[in-house]
Amino acid sequence: MRTEPETIELTEHEIREITAYAADCARRTLSLFEQSLPADPRPREAVDAADAYASGGPRTAALRQSAWAAYKAAQEATAPAAADAARAASHAAAAAFLHPKASAHQVKHVLGAAAHAARAEELAEEEAQEEQAAEASASGEDRRDAAGALDWARRHAPAAVPAVLGRLPAAPPGGGRVGEFIRALDAALRT
Repeated sequence: MRTEPETIELTEHEIREITAYAADCARRTLSLFEQSLPADPRPREAVDAADAYASGGPRTAALRQSAWAAYKAAQEATAPAAADAARAASHAAAAAFLHPKASAHQVKHVLGAAAHAARAEELAEEEAQEEQAAEASASGEDRRDAAGALDWARRHAPAAVPAVLGRLPAAPPGGGRVGEFIRALDAALRT
């Protein structure tokens, strides 16, 4: 009987590349949070902390705390798009703590920021359509911005992202719409 390995090879360089990618994905939606809560700096601070680590800084308790602070900001946000933008920022800072565990859960750490950013863009488009009383199309046009965000994330993934994903089991089921995005990106980046 063949057993799967419990760990994967994972270099600090790869973790830094993945963290930089996660920060880039989250940064694209920071304005959605800041428009809703302009006085709350926690998501931006988390993205800045991720950038600092990706640029060679240390992995510190402050970096971990910035991820938790952005997560708390997401819980406090009342606008759904703002909440997912803050979750993207939280995932960006948390990406620095990717573990070499051979677990499908680790795929969420690699692609969580991209998936939450895509969901934030999708929700922002839905909110804009509601505000403008635009007709919703049954053909799925309300999902166009998410598709664009996922395409951007796929095209901008550095080499470390598909390399590390290739060592991990496929993304797990569940997770609602964000889980769908994670699985779609995971599948696209493994090909």
